[in-house]
Amino acid sequence: MILERLDITRDQFSAGTGWKIEPQGACKGEVCVPIPNGGFDLQATAEQLCMALVRDADYGLWALGPESLGGHALITARAPELSLPDLEGRPFQLSSLRGQKVAIVAWAPY
Repeated sequence: MILERLDITRDQFSAGTGWKIEPQGACKGEVCVPIPNGGFDLQATAEQLCMALVRDADYGLWALGPESLGGHALITARAPELSLPDLEGRPFQLSSLRGQKVAIVAWAPY
Protein backbone atom coordinates (compact mmCIF):
# COMPACT_ATOMS: atom_id res chain seq x y z
CA MET A 1 0.00 0.00 0.00
CA ILE A 2 1.50 3.36 -1.04
CA LEU A 3 0.65 6.31 1.20
CA GLU A 4 1.22 10.05 0.98
CA ARG A 5 0.80 10.45 4.75
CA LEU A 6 0.42 8.29 7.84
CA ASP A 7 -2.79 9.76 9.23
CA ILE A 8 -5.12 7.43 7.36
CA THR A 9 -8.46 6.23 8.72
CA ARG A 10 -9.23 2.69 9.79
CA ASP A 11 -11.50 2.38 6.72
CA GLN A 12 -8.64 3.36 4.39
CA PHE A 13 -6.38 0.85 6.17
CA SER A 14 -8.99 -1.89 5.79
CA ALA A 15 -9.56 -1.12 2.11
CA GLY A 16 -5.82 -1.19 1.37
CA THR A 17 -4.82 -4.21 3.45
CA GLY A 18 -7.88 -6.37 4.04
CA TRP A 19 -7.46 -6.03 7.84
CA LYS A 20 -10.65 -4.77 9.48
CA ILE A 21 -10.28 -2.83 12.71
CA GLU A 22 -12.68 -4.35 15.26
CA PRO A 23 -13.07 -3.81 19.03
CA GLN A 24 -10.94 -6.94 19.63
CA GLY A 25 -8.17 -5.71 17.30
CA ALA A 26 -7.16 -5.99 13.65
CA CYS A 27 -9.00 -8.93 12.09
CA LYS A 28 -8.66 -10.77 8.79
CA GLY A 29 -10.72 -13.92 8.39
CA GLU A 30 -10.38 -16.01 11.54
CA VAL A 31 -7.27 -14.15 12.77
CA CYS A 32 -7.49 -11.19 15.18
CA VAL A 33 -4.44 -9.38 16.52
CA PRO A 34 -4.85 -7.06 19.54
CA ILE A 35 -4.06 -3.40 18.88
CA PRO A 36 -2.39 -1.26 21.57
CA ASN A 37 -4.77 1.11 23.37
CA GLY A 38 -7.76 -0.38 21.49
CA GLY A 39 -7.69 2.44 18.93
CA PHE A 40 -6.26 2.76 15.45
CA ASP A 41 -2.80 4.18 14.93
CA LEU A 42 -1.16 3.18 11.65
CA GLN A 43 2.38 2.83 13.00
CA ALA A 44 1.34 0.82 16.08
CA THR A 45 -0.98 -1.37 14.01
CA ALA A 46 1.71 -2.00 11.40
CA GLU A 47 4.12 -3.01 14.15
CA GLN A 48 1.60 -5.42 15.72
CA LEU A 49 0.95 -7.03 12.32
CA CYS A 50 4.67 -7.12 11.45
CA MET A 51 4.11 -4.92 8.41
CA ALA A 52 7.10 -3.02 7.07
CA LEU A 53 6.50 0.74 6.96
CA VAL A 54 9.14 2.49 4.87
CA ARG A 55 9.48 6.14 3.86
CA ASP A 56 10.86 7.33 0.53
CA ALA A 57 12.11 10.81 1.38
CA ASP A 58 12.82 11.71 -2.25
CA TYR A 59 9.17 11.28 -3.25
CA GLY A 60 7.53 11.99 0.12
CA LEU A 61 5.74 8.64 0.08
CA TRP A 62 5.36 5.71 2.48
CA ALA A 63 5.12 2.04 1.58
CA LEU A 64 3.20 -0.31 3.87
CA GLY A 65 4.10 -3.93 3.29
CA PRO A 66 1.99 -7.05 3.82
CA GLU A 67 1.65 -8.65 7.23
CA SER A 68 4.26 -11.23 8.18
CA LEU A 69 2.79 -12.79 11.30
CA GLY A 70 4.35 -16.16 10.45
CA GLY A 71 7.85 -14.70 10.63
CA HIS A 72 8.48 -14.99 6.88
CA ALA A 73 9.57 -11.44 6.18
CA LEU A 74 12.68 -9.66 5.10
CA ILE A 75 14.42 -8.07 8.05
CA THR A 76 15.99 -5.43 5.82
CA ALA A 77 15.67 -4.33 2.22
CA ARG A 78 19.38 -4.95 1.69
CA ALA A 79 20.10 -7.75 -0.76
CA PRO A 80 22.90 -10.22 -0.02
CA GLU A 81 26.15 -9.88 -1.98
CA LEU A 82 25.75 -11.26 -5.46
CA SER A 83 28.46 -11.58 -8.09
CA LEU A 84 27.66 -12.69 -11.63
CA PRO A 85 29.45 -12.30 -14.96
CA ASP A 86 28.34 -9.37 -17.11
CA LEU A 87 27.86 -9.64 -20.88
CA GLU A 88 31.64 -9.48 -21.44
CA GLY A 89 32.28 -12.15 -18.80
CA ARG A 90 33.70 -9.77 -16.18
CA PRO A 91 32.45 -10.21 -12.61
CA PHE A 92 29.74 -7.74 -11.62
CA GLN A 93 29.06 -7.06 -7.93
CA LEU A 94 25.49 -6.21 -6.95
CA SER A 95 26.89 -4.09 -4.10
CA SER A 96 28.30 -1.65 -6.70
CA LEU A 97 24.71 -0.39 -7.05
CA ARG A 98 24.19 0.19 -3.31
CA GLY A 99 22.22 3.37 -2.66
CA GLN A 100 20.35 3.08 -5.95
CA LYS A 101 16.96 1.52 -6.59
CA VAL A 102 17.46 -1.82 -8.31
CA ALA A 103 15.03 -4.33 -9.81
CA ILE A 104 16.32 -7.86 -10.09
CA VAL A 105 14.56 -10.00 -12.68
CA ALA A 106 15.15 -13.72 -12.67
CA TRP A 107 14.01 -16.42 -15.06
CA ALA A 108 14.15 -20.18 -15.00
CA PRO A 109 13.06 -22.55 -17.79
CA TYR A 110 11.34 -25.04 -15.47
